[in-house]
Amino acid sequence: MTRDAVGRPMEILLVEDDLEDAGLTIEALKEGEVPCRISLVCDGEEAMEFARRQGRYRSAPRPDVVLLDLNLPKKDGREVLTELKADDDLQRVPVVVLTASAAHREVLQDEGLHVEDYLIKPVDLTQFLRVIKSLRKFLLADVILPRA
Repeated sequence: MTRDAVGRPMEILLVEDDLEDAGLTIEALKEGEVPCRISLVCDGEEAMEFARRQGRYRSAPRPDVVLLDLNLPKKDGREVLTELKADDDLQRVPVVVLTASAAHREVLQDEGLHVEDYLIKPVDLTQFLRVIKSLRKFLLADVILPRA
């Protein structure tokens, strides 16, 4: 007897304070037909509350991937990244940095902050989908659910 297995939609936490950039990112995911559910937060403090499932986010899904803008209000993206990577429950969640400057890559590397990839804004659709789909394949190796 064989069972068909399918991967569940990827849970993406999009941390972006610019609603236009957030909309473009969401549209890119729709155009690329990436099976996912996107949760949007607009500042670094919200990002950490969501990731840790605290306060109003206690019922939030655990993100499979974080798409993180670095220039955020309240708590910047570097602080969020540092906290994610220092948290035993969250350090394995892949992070893709969305940035307006290629120089941020060097800064993060110099600070020893590991991310899975960097995308320069405005995000190139082809490159963006390549990154998201490769992360999905990585996640599907661990997350396979039987069909109901």
